[in-house]
Amino acid sequence: MKRKILSLVIGIAMAASVFTGCTNSGSSGTGSSGDIKIGVIMPLTGSVAQFGQSGKKGLDLLQEETNKSGGILGKKVKFIYEDDEGKAASSVNVAQKLINDEKVVAIEGPLTSTCAISVAAIAQQNKIPMVSGTATNIKVTQAGDYVFRTCFIDPFQGTAVAKFASTKLNAKTATILYNNSDDYSKGLTDAFKAAFEKSGGKVLETETYATNDQDFNAQLTKLKSKNSDVMFLPDYYSTVGVIAKQARNLGIKSTFLGGDGWDSSKLFDIGGTAVDGAYFSDHYSADDTAPAVVEFVKNYKTKYNEVPDAMAALNYDAAKILLQAIKDGGKTDADSIKNALAKMDTNVVSGNVKIDKDRNAVKAAVMIQAKDGKNVFSEKINP
Repeated sequence: MKRKILSLVIGIAMAASVFTGCTNSGSSGTGSSGDIKIGVIMPLTGSVAQFGQSGKKGLDLLQEETNKSGGILGKKVKFIYEDDEGKAASSVNVAQKLINDEKVVAIEGPLTSTCAISVAAIAQQNKIPMVSGTATNIKVTQAGDYVFRTCFIDPFQGTAVAKFASTKLNAKTATILYNNSDDYSKGLTDAFKAAFEKSGGKVLETETYATNDQDFNAQLTKLKSKNSDVMFLPDYYSTVGVIAKQARNLGIKSTFLGGDGWDSSKLFDIGGTAVDGAYFSDHYSADDTAPAVVEFVKNYKTKYNEVPDAMAALNYDAAKILLQAIKDGGKTDADSIKNALAKMDTNVVSGNVKIDKDRNAVKAAVMIQAKDGKNVFSEKINP
């Protein structure tokens, strides 16, 4: 009887050991193969799917390069992609899946500001490091000390566009048409308006619309009467292209201005010649002759036979910085990654990235002109 009881106890202990081993493996972000699992949240479908598809290409390139060179901490890196369709609710759902089911060590993304703001609270609550390479709204990193970004923020971006309008275009008057249900669009509007007026310019009129609107003629008719030097359109390429065509059809002559949400080849597919001559702020230009840019563009073109846009570069950079933090910290636990990210000061494709006390990146912007169906580098604006 004693031997049976002892055998039973040993059996239970062995089963518990196996169960515990599986649980620890998941919580460390490594699968059965020992890969370091990093969750990626971006819109692979939906109205800004072009952004997500470009970002994924940049990340696939990085994963390939990293694993070919030996991985991180002796382990291969595996990016686990989830499609949020550019919708906050979807982003929240897939974030919980990545954290609870996939047991990722960190999250790269989300790509858009509205989605990133929603996921940031979840990442902070679960103490999962999150790094967005593209979400520029200032609220993103306010969620807490586990949330970082490697791109500049809207106050800097909006100010850079306003400065360019005043000093390079000699603009004295402006009108604004923005999405009042989108955090990115609202944040850029506030920054641009404040900076343009501070420089001596005058915002003559501001009009708004809602997400998924397609007819902007009523708002544009009001703005046309102001005959402003520039018109600021802080939204994504899929909406801006439509607005630009309707504005030109109404006879509006203002120079269009925008933010990094314009950067997509689809802008020209949608807007056609209506976007020619417009300017927008961005994080990088493929025409930059910096060695890191030249190398990235060469490798990207070899793999995909196309020139990388900013979304490809920025997601590549964000994930590369995250991988560097894992390497610097020497571990895959959350605090080691978080502490290494807080100290980050490194050069990547889009330039030098230094993380400040609010976990935002201090870095330069570039101004791009839309010209003859191409994005042409105009100038760099330092912080």
